[in-house]
Amino acid sequence: MLKKLILYILITLPSFAFADDVQFTMSAPNLAEVGQQIRISVLLNQNGKPKLPKLDGFDLLYPLSPQGSRTSVQIKNGRSTTSREFSYICIVRATKEGTFEIAPATVNVDGKSYTSNSVTIQVVKGRGNQQQNNSSTQNNLDNATISRDQLFARVELSKKQIYKGEQVFATVKLYISPNVPLRDWGNPTYPSFEGFYIQNIGSPNSYEKLGRQAYNNKIYEVLALQKAILFPQQTGDIKIDPFQLECIISNSQDRAFGGTFAREIKKNIVSNSPTVKVKDIPTAPSGFYKGIGDLKMTAEVDKTEAKANDAITVKVTIEGTGNLRLIDAPKIKFPEDFEAFDPQKTEKLRTSSTGVSGSITFEYLIIPRYAGKYKIDPIKFVSFNPQTKKFVTNISEGFELNISKGDGEQQATVISGGTTASNKEDVRLLGQDIRYIKEVHNFNLRSQTFYGSLMFWLIYLISTLIFVVIAVIYRKKLKESVDMQLYRNKKANKIARKRLKEAAAFMKQHKSEEFYEATLKAFWGYLSDKLSIPVSELNRDNATKALENRSVPEDSIKEFIEIIDTCEFARYAPSSSDSAIEELYNKSANLMGKLEKQIK
Repeated sequence: MLKKLILYILITLPSFAFADDVQFTMSAPNLAEVGQQIRISVLLNQNGKPKLPKLDGFDLLYPLSPQGSRTSVQIKNGRSTTSREFSYICIVRATKEGTFEIAPATVNVDGKSYTSNSVTIQVVKGRGNQQQNNSSTQNNLDNATISRDQLFARVELSKKQIYKGEQVFATVKLYISPNVPLRDWGNPTYPSFEGFYIQNIGSPNSYEKLGRQAYNNKIYEVLALQKAILFPQQTGDIKIDPFQLECIISNSQDRAFGGTFAREIKKNIVSNSPTVKVKDIPTAPSGFYKGIGDLKMTAEVDKTEAKANDAITVKVTIEGTGNLRLIDAPKIKFPEDFEAFDPQKTEKLRTSSTGVSGSITFEYLIIPRYAGKYKIDPIKFVSFNPQTKKFVTNISEGFELNISKGDGEQQATVISGGTTASNKEDVRLLGQDIRYIKEVHNFNLRSQTFYGSLMFWLIYLISTLIFVVIAVIYRKKLKESVDMQLYRNKKANKIARKRLKEAAAFMKQHKSEEFYEATLKAFWGYLSDKLSIPVSELNRDNATKALENRSVPEDSIKEFIEIIDTCEFARYAPSSSDSAIEELYNKSANLMGKLEKQIK
């Protein structure tokens, strides 16, 4: 028995020695009112007599005194650890407004001096006697009124001045006085945030308790009813719609002959309506694809050696914090002998109180058609950092591709300007045009009744005429189908009208976002076909320049720009009324008709 006791003491001695590390902490509420009693707590894992410094701004009601202790034993991996905690409290009363830092407490343990952490307490003006406040609130309930400073909502923004595309945090807060018995709320009307692209943080129907906060020198219980990240899509002063809410306030009252009954009132509250000043970014250099934030770009290719007609993937990844969802795909110049497809976008994003962060990846699928050595130039990506107010340029490395001859490589002899070649555009393949009619002579005539008769010659002439007509029509259609630009030019108005009919259908279904999308596609598709500019390269500047070169009047060009801007903005904040959508549709249809006559 004695041996077991000695062995236990030897095992636990190191644990007890480890537990002798002094842990000394002090805590207090961070908010208080003038005249309110405050409890300061001190915890110490050794037996001692801690002392507080002189407390400026507070009256001492109850000096720092021990309140008890507790002992705990933990056994982990066969080793036991014993710890002991002593608690002390001090009661003070706040005497004036301000923010006060209470210096660390001190204690002497085994001849060594130790200090705790410091605490900061903000003292506000206060509401006077608590019982008197409760009586005032009860009187307000009796009169079916609650004052503006007892229950209200606010739309609070992290910034009031930002750049276009820069993220700003918006929080809808509900401030509740401790004396207001709020039971429930309902029928919320959240701000539409028109003019912004919105990314909500968390579920829109949930709320977060933010605890006690001071506002205008008064203490409130604060709830966050909505948190969102906003990206402005236009410049100028943007006014945010107010938040509205119906609150139910309840209180119990004594009956005349015993028991209680509940009295309820409803109060509709309307928040403030803040304004954001949005300024445009400086003139951007080449390689800017609307990226705004703290961003960086990398690029890679899945293989540098392949056979003709094998697929190769080029990946461009943009990561960081900012308007990642609104960034356009970087333009990459691939070799002429490569067939390139539209990039596919993949998002890996996180939305939190720090903003929208993560990465987006654009994957470009390319197919080399002929053997040879090719080079993809370095990819340039320029972003604007609102913190430094500067453009940041990322340039990837270039890629050298070695393409060997493939099994399915095309072999064709082509003629271009009298020179034989194997890989040129705008050439004519030999042996693939319409075959000529071969004349056959020296028929062996036989004495037949039908041959040489009137009916024979009529059938022969009619057949020949039909064949000539069919040949002429066929050659004309073939020529038009070969000349794709002429074909697209003739069909441009018809296709655009068809797309406008789709937009009209969305308008009748009150689908505003789909309406604006269809209207945009109608105009960009029409201009692409009419002006011989690929849709991927169309933008407002080169479209305007092309229209001017085609002698389109300035008022028509201005009307086109207004329609495009309206559709672009509305895609991110589709809150237009039905009348505005119908007016835009009529303007679009009229402008389409005018452009068809004006484009030369």
